[in-house]
Amino acid sequence: MTKIIRLNSFDLIATRDKQPDAFPWYEKLSTGGVVSVGNFDGVHLGHISLIDRVRQLANESGIPAIAVSFDPHPAVILRPDDAPKRLMTIERRAEVMSRYGIDQLVICPVTPRFLELSAKQFFTGLIVDCLNAKAMVEGPNFFFGRGREGDSARLSSLCEHSQTSLEIVEPKVQDHSMISSSRIRALLEAGDVQRASDLLSDPHQIKGTVVAGDRRGREIGFPTANLNEVDALVPGLGVYGGTAIINGRRFLAAIHVGPNPTFNDKQQKKIEVHLLDFDGDLYGTELKVNFGFRLREVSKFSSAESLVKQLQKDIMTVRNYFN
Repeated sequence: MTKIIRLNSFDLIATRDKQPDAFPWYEKLSTGGVVSVGNFDGVHLGHISLIDRVRQLANESGIPAIAVSFDPHPAVILRPDDAPKRLMTIERRAEVMSRYGIDQLVICPVTPRFLELSAKQFFTGLIVDCLNAKAMVEGPNFFFGRGREGDSARLSSLCEHSQTSLEIVEPKVQDHSMISSSRIRALLEAGDVQRASDLLSDPHQIKGTVVAGDRRGREIGFPTANLNEVDALVPGLGVYGGTAIINGRRFLAAIHVGPNPTFNDKQQKKIEVHLLDFDGDLYGTELKVNFGFRLREVSKFSSAESLVKQLQKDIMTVRNYFN
């Protein structure tokens, strides 16, 4: 499993011998490895092409494979009203990265002070002093330092000066467009979870806690788990087929995102999950939901009976899709 190391600072790492208590994470930090820096939100196919190369180079030299990410996303501080919704938690990123051979995921805390570091300060503090990187792997659109002043040309110069090898990996393209986290967010917000999944390493997953709902689903024979405190971007309004995971057990699921206009419900982003072939109490349980495909749009039915007939069709469609 990829280990997560959360830094509390690195721009003063040169003082660690004088202030060891200020750097409790340092003894656990893998250094002298191959490093790739990025947000890695979603760990999509473009990220995986970088990660694969990091692992290959690390294997060739017998050194650690290290990914570096940020928490929160810099946009949360720079433009909080327009910050992108995250596709994955840090823990989920590490879980996916472990399958591709990343030994350690290093998380830099993003603060106003951090964002004021120049490109050279960022490189020297993190890549040289903190990680002692022997090699780096990045894409051509990698920017770093205050105001994104550092680009791949600047990175090449800094790596050459510090005797750190650098490899630039061409971006991954699908359907004539570069694969990116922003592209995936747009697809999910439009409800196109299938195309989003084609660009991701896994189907898009959200996690939340099951809370009490209005129990209308149970009354009509289709009990649902209502999710609260969801940890990632919720796809656009619609009805979806997917899977749900509880304590390691996987169930087929029909997922409703949005209001229920048949009952004059106006909660725009309510998430209701009907688990097929499950019977039990889920209140207070952590539920993971994977989105597989979009069934249909949210609709208002003339009666509860008409809704039930449609739900029966939805469930049959989910079964047929996954079988």
